Amino acid sequence: MLVGQAKSSRVQLSSRSRKARRVSPSSRYIKESAVFPRVKDIEVSKRTTVSEIFDQMSQSGGFQARNLGTALDILEQMCRDEECFKFLSFPAAIIATGNRGIIKEFVKRKYCDAIITTCGTLDHDIARSYEPYLSGGEFTMDDIELEKRGTHRLGNVLVPRENYGPLIEAKVQAVLKKMYEAGEKDPSTELLCRRLGESIINENSILHWASKSKIPIFVPGITDGAVGSQAWLFYQMHRDFKIDLLKDEQSLSDIVYSAKKSGALMMGGGISKHHTLWWNQFRDGLDFAVYITSATELDGSLSGAQVREAISWGKVSTKARQVTIFGEVTTLLPFILSGLIQRIE
Repeated sequence: MLVGQAKSSRVQLSSRSRKARRVSPSSRYIKESAVFPRVKDIEVSKRTTVSEIFDQMSQSGGFQARNLGTALDILEQMCRDEECFKFLSFPAAIIATGNRGIIKEFVKRKYCDAIITTCGTLDHDIARSYEPYLSGGEFTMDDIELEKRGTHRLGNVLVPRENYGPLIEAKVQAVLKKMYEAGEKDPSTELLCRRLGESIINENSILHWASKSKIPIFVPGITDGAVGSQAWLFYQMHRDFKIDLLKDEQSLSDIVYSAKKSGALMMGGGISKHHTLWWNQFRDGLDFAVYITSATELDGSLSGAQVREAISWGKVSTKARQVTIFGEVTTLLPFILSGLIQRIE
């Protein structure tokens, strides 16, 4: 900026400031409040649908309720826009819960076009396709006693040891052997997920439906979990086998560079959220973004970072429709899916 321009700007700013001071607080309030809609009470009867409740939440004025209503509006627009490529990202923990069924429905109904997640999603989906996890646990249970009983605890979900590690080993090793014998010795995680899905006939499985619906699943942190450890174990006896992560990156590159628009429903933080945001920066950011988190942004963590922070990095467009919901995913997601189904179908 030139010196003359700087002085001119300060003069203009000073002039505007003096004019602003001449407006009384009451008149400014009346002027500004006129552009905002009134807060409307939510009314519910036995005939009220979930979608109607969301509509009312959008007009309720506060606090996370309004954000939840906005989120459904954005997700509906994403699903209706045929030019929008839809990402779904989440960490593994929710797949140990009944919300696995909600994610499965997102995939089955093709409310997403690609998934970016963590290795534990594969672990829990495979395990629960064959054996159950147990409800009724508590966060305050005696973990030393659970270890003696051969039971893992994930929050308040209980995972019998025999229903996890040994089961996953048997199922994954069989798939890896079949892939290797077919000449697939350097698969991407997307191909590995597809082959795992093809091996599962249980229709409650996310992997099953992703494979059937041709929805790619990308796992950038594949070695951080049971399936990744099984790939390492297979490598001990087959040194020419490797998982090629750069093939996944090439696929993601092809997606974002060819997408006319992109949107994402992101739940939780970590590598799933960041990889979704990271790749979309190369196409000038997401056009639609919904983020659900229970973390705080005060420690600078990605999990707590609101969507607006990603705008500064170019990972979300400055013109994007975006919202951050502070809440716990397993509580909110069933209602979001229900509202979306009612609106779209």
